Amino acid sequence: MTRAERIAPYAMVIGFFVFWELGVRIFNVQEFILPTPSAAFAKLYELRAPIAMNAWQTVWTSMVGFSISVVVGVFLGALIGYSKLAYAALYPFLVGFNSVPKAALVPIFVIWFGIGSPPAILTAFLISFFPIAVNVATGLATVEPELQDVLRALGASKAEVFFKVGLPRSAPYFFASLKVAVTLAFVGAVISEISASNAGIGYLMISASSSLQVPLVYAGLITIAAIGIFFYAIFALLETRFTSWAYRK
Repeated sequence: MTRAERIAPYAMVIGFFVFWELGVRIFNVQEFILPTPSAAFAKLYELRAPIAMNAWQTVWTSMVGFSISVVVGVFLGALIGYSKLAYAALYPFLVGFNSVPKAALVPIFVIWFGIGSPPAILTAFLISFFPIAVNVATGLATVEPELQDVLRALGASKAEVFFKVGLPRSAPYFFASLKVAVTLAFVGAVISEISASNAGIGYLMISASSSLQVPLVYAGLITIAAIGIFFYAIFALLETRFTSWAYRK
């Protein structure tokens, strides 16, 4: 990466907050409508202990749901990519299920499990497993038919082609999907926490909103955005570490 490319993300973030700060001050926007980022960061520092406690709850539920989604997503993706019959049977069902708004499922989870961590974990899982399954299946579908024919002619079984060629070829798609899935897991957890939890960033934000502590609401938004960027960066590094061979020329 060039120096400009390395600096660009930081410059964009700083520019965004400067634009936000100046816009609120120039147009004299009331704090209960849109606080300045400086007010949000001040509230973030002032209430850092309770925010950190709720952030940890969100991270825990998100990562549990995300971990389950990796296992289920890889299994379904491999099954769909390996078997045309499984593709025909499962893919329409998965697309239809993914089209259901996950927020509409939260009340059902509350009826089944009550409020707390289980609804957040399930929502994080359901919203994040689909991109993993689709990308793994897509990676398996990219194996050239000619290569499969050559391997079969050399005596390789269908299972050997799948495990020794198909799965390694799907690795770039898998690691790319993790970057998307992990951020979606946080989205799902916060959606559930807003209406079905007594802890977490979503709960903190809805509680602050009900008492018109708008800077605290934005402090929660900044916190969850920072956490999402952090985990995205981790999986981006893992992608570079384990799949750099796929992009070499």
